[in-house]
Amino acid sequence: MTDTTDLTASASGTYTIGGDLPVVRLGYGTMQLTGEGVFGDPADRAGAIAVLRRAVERGVTLIDTADAYGPFVTDGLIREALHPYADDIVIAAKVGLTRPRPGEWVPVGRPEYLRQQTELNLRHLGVERLDLLQLHRIDPQVPLEDQIGELKALQEEGKVRHIGLSEVSVDEIEAARAIAPIASVQNLFNLTTREAEGVLDYAEANGIGFIPWFPLATGELSGEGSPLAEIAAEHGSTPSQLALAWLLRRSPAMLPIPGTKSIAHLDENVDAAAIVLSDEEFARIDAL
Repeated sequence: MTDTTDLTASASGTYTIGGDLPVVRLGYGTMQLTGEGVFGDPADRAGAIAVLRRAVERGVTLIDTADAYGPFVTDGLIREALHPYADDIVIAAKVGLTRPRPGEWVPVGRPEYLRQQTELNLRHLGVERLDLLQLHRIDPQVPLEDQIGELKALQEEGKVRHIGLSEVSVDEIEAARAIAPIASVQNLFNLTTREAEGVLDYAEANGIGFIPWFPLATGELSGEGSPLAEIAAEHGSTPSQLALAWLLRRSPAMLPIPGTKSIAHLDENVDAAAIVLSDEEFARIDAL
């Protein structure tokens, strides 16, 4: 495989969130830095800090976190590793999911809860304003106008720059946009899971950044002898790198945030930013 460690994530290009917040398209998601079940502290705190610093060294500017990761573990790790933040660092936070126990996620969208968690995100990250605050899930027990309305109020108070959504349909995006401007959408999307194709197309057409979570779920496609592995061998890359390259080629609004606890894996992911797929290669991968 070609050594591309002198390259940076900036090879993936840039995208401007909300019309005024530029980020390098290939970002980093922090969820894997927590304990088992996305609960508690990491087994190797120093290693987690090192991975975050390495991400920034490799040119990553978009870092995704959430109050529910740990909870609040990743916010603290980000602050310890990177504060005071460089001017180009954009932290995308989330609120709206509670954590009763490891592996369990329960939406709570009451306005007072969303406000409390936003204030805690601000405190734990050590900032006065969140660049991007995403509603982690829409709570079906609370009117949408109350949930988005509270985020809009926080935005008007200067505590939030841009508002995003997570795991939503096109109809839900449009309903939210009737209440406040929506700058990003974060849905499950990868080479083998594409139920959100319509949401991606809508986001691209409407100037909304699309953040695919679980971007490297290549599954059996990564196995030895699989079609993706064959193309990767031809290209001198790994199947995971091709999966990221495919995402970046799929849409200019795509902002992948692959996560890892390993510096070696982080470097492998960042190296994918330099992969340029031909039309034929993209079509072959897409057909898988």
